[in-house]
Amino acid sequence: MKKIFACIDGSCMTDAVTEAAIWISKRSSHPINFLHALEPPLPQGSDDLTAIIGLGSQTSLLEQLAKLEQERNKVASQHGQLLLDEAMKKAEHAGLTEIEQQQLSMSLVDALLEHEDNARVMIIGRSGKGHYDDFKVLGSHIETLIRQVHTPVAIVPPQFHEPTNFMLAYDGSESTDKAITQIINGGILSGLDCHLVMVDKQDGHCQDKLDTASARLAENGFNVRARMLDGDVYQALWRYKSDHAVDLMVMGAFGHSKWRQFFLGSTTLKMLEDSRIPLVVLR
Repeated sequence: MKKIFACIDGSCMTDAVTEAAIWISKRSSHPINFLHALEPPLPQGSDDLTAIIGLGSQTSLLEQLAKLEQERNKVASQHGQLLLDEAMKKAEHAGLTEIEQQQLSMSLVDALLEHEDNARVMIIGRSGKGHYDDFKVLGSHIETLIRQVHTPVAIVPPQFHEPTNFMLAYDGSESTDKAITQIINGGILSGLDCHLVMVDKQDGHCQDKLDTASARLAENGFNVRARMLDGDVYQALWRYKSDHAVDLMVMGAFGHSKWRQFFLGSTTLKMLEDSRIPLVVLR
């Protein structure tokens, strides 16, 4: 059975990632793998030091730096293990039994790519360790990850609350039709109210596509509110989300026409930076 990979890093997002993983596991019956990636440090070659220290002391200093780096890695590993153990305890306290943990010495993106074949969904915090108070800082790995993986990625803010509804940004393309299929077959969002929204591209077929998509979701048990929006894509989606107290946003990773910039360009990052609710990216 595929697993929920929940990325634990010790940032202020760790609790939210853990709670989101527990919620998804309960709704889907998929096991959780709590994952801690020990990001490799930036390389420091001896050439960086030759200009500022003498040759006689260079070897000694490099040895001291190597020992400090080993100690740093040891402490980071121990800290990561404590975080994983705490996440396991929370999941067990929530009544889950299919839980495991893993610590890998590689970048987060590489770790997730390595396990993608076994992943049902990947959960990451919207910003990483070191940015506790800066909500505007977006984790640098997020864009890289959603461009490379074909597994759903859930991006969570510092606080996670179980959603009662979700908004699907629909553009009528084949990729967003596939997203609807994933939502119907996935089971995670079953029972939640669905806000199906589309920004009018003025091609004469938008309303028909929206009606067809809405009917598909309704036929599979979703309570759907379908709306056609006008104006700038980002502004229209942001306004609707705010006006209707949306708990969770769902988007496709790729789109067409003016949506292409939204899903791949700076507007996507702006939505992530400004949003204080979870966002799921489907491929």
